[in-house]
Amino acid sequence: MTEKIFGLLGRKLGHSYSVPIHNKLGNGKYKLYELEPEQLGEFIRREDIGGLNVTIPYKVDAMKFCDTISPEAMQIGSVNTIVRRNGKIFGYNTDKFGFCHMLEKGGIDVKDKKVLVLGSGGASKTACFCVKELGAKSLFIISRSGEDNYENIEKHFDADIIINTTPVGMFPNNGQSAIDLKNFKNCVGVADMIYNPLRTRLLLDAEELGIKNIGGLSMLVAQAKMAAEYFFDKEISNDITDKITAEMAKESENIVLIGMPGSGKTTVGKELARLTGREILETDEMIVKAAGKSIPQIFADDGESVFRSIESEILEQAGKQSGKIIVTGGGAVTVEKNYAYLKQNGRIYEIMRDLTLLATDGRPLSKGKDLSEMYKKRRPMYDAFRDTFVENSDTAKNTAEKIWSDFCENSRD
Repeated sequence: MTEKIFGLLGRKLGHSYSVPIHNKLGNGKYKLYELEPEQLGEFIRREDIGGLNVTIPYKVDAMKFCDTISPEAMQIGSVNTIVRRNGKIFGYNTDKFGFCHMLEKGGIDVKDKKVLVLGSGGASKTACFCVKELGAKSLFIISRSGEDNYENIEKHFDADIIINTTPVGMFPNNGQSAIDLKNFKNCVGVADMIYNPLRTRLLLDAEELGIKNIGGLSMLVAQAKMAAEYFFDKEISNDITDKITAEMAKESENIVLIGMPGSGKTTVGKELARLTGREILETDEMIVKAAGKSIPQIFADDGESVFRSIESEILEQAGKQSGKIIVTGGGAVTVEKNYAYLKQNGRIYEIMRDLTLLATDGRPLSKGKDLSEMYKKRRPMYDAFRDTFVENSDTAKNTAEKIWSDFCENSRD
C-alpha cells in the first residue's frame, strides 16, 4: 500500500510553524509543500494524499479540485483542509473553528460592534463569516482596490474591532502594518491572523494604546487540531490546543537581555545557552563582524551615530529570529525603534547590577566615566523596554536559572 502524505500546501512557507504543531498532535509525517499555481491541481489530485492543509494564496483556488466541499466551507468560500477518502477529495474549513478560538482567547467580543476586516482573500472570507455569525453590528472589508480601501479608510476610523487577514507584517517582512492604529479612536480589540512574528507591528501598536489584542498562534493550533481530526477521523480533546499553543510560544519566543554596559549580560547569556540548548546571538559580536572592525574603532573612526545605526540593523535581523537568546549592548535602549525589533518575538529582561561592579574595559562610553550619570539618563529607557528585571548579584548560573524559570512561567501567546 502506498504511504499517504500529509502536510501544508502553499507558495512560500518559510515562516510556517505547522510541522512542529502537527508533530505535537502525533503526526510525524507532516511536511511543507511549496508549489506554484500551475502545480496546484496535479498535486491535490495525487492518489497518495492523506490530508493537506492549504494556506496563502490557495485557499480559494483549491476548492475547484475538490469532489465534495463541506457546507460550511462552501458558505465561507474557501477551504484550508483537504482529505482524500475512497478516491475522492473532500474540502473543509477548519479556520472558522480556529478563528473563533482566537477571539475567545483574546477576550475580543464582536457582538454589536463595527468590525473592519483587512484583506479580501480566503482568510478574510473565514473571518467575515465568523464575525457575521457572532453578531457584529456592521462589517466592512478593506482591500487594495475594493469599494472600501486604504485610500478612503478614514470613513471607518470609528471601527470598534480590527482584524488583519493580510500577510502584511508577516516574516520576513516584519515591522509593517497596513494601517495606523492611532487613527481608530473607538478601537477596543485587534486580532491578527499572523503568527510569525508573535507580535506584529499592528499588535505592538495595540499594546501601546492599551487595546486588547491577540496574534494568530492560538488560531493556527486550534485549526490544526480540527484538521487532524479530519485527517484521521478521530476526536482530539480541546485541552490539547492550549497546551500546544503554550509550548509553541515558549519554543518560538526569544529571551532578550538588556542592561547597563558591564552588567554581565554576555556571561548570563552564555549560562542561559548552556541551560536551555538555545543559540545565543551576541549583537556586539554581530556588529563587529558587519563593520569589519572593533566597537572602540567604530566609535573612533565614525562616531556613536554610525554605531547606533549599525546596531539597529543588527537588532532588526536578530529580532526576526525565533527561539534564540539575544544579548544586546548597553545602549540598545537609547534608540526607540529597537524596542519593536526586540519585542516582536521576545520577552525582555533587564540585567541589573551594582554600578560599582560594572566592567568598563573595551567600552567607549563607560571607560573613565561617571556611570551614575549614564544610569540616571538610561533608567527610563530600560524601564520602557523591559518586561521584568533580574538582579545579577549572585553567580551568572543562578541568574540564568532565575530568568529561565520566569520565562517558562510567562512566555505565552
